[in-house]
Amino acid sequence: MLHNLTGWHALIVLAILLLVFGSTKLPSLAKGVGQSMRILKEEVRDDATTSPSESGTTVTVDAAATVPYRHAS
Repeated sequence: MLHNLTGWHALIVLAILLLVFGSTKLPSLAKGVGQSMRILKEEVRDDATTSPSESGTTVTVDAAATVPYRHAS
């Protein structure tokens, strides 16, 4: 989908963002996005380190179960 994007496209998008949000709001917007990404990484890391036995749930897998195929559209 994004295979044909070049550096010019990025500059145009950046210029539009600058016009829409203004130069005063962009740093706070970038800071908020950075903090959100940091929180997301910490939550994913915490979730990955917690094993099913620690959380009190057991997971059973049925080898004969079929998984329905869903086409991404």
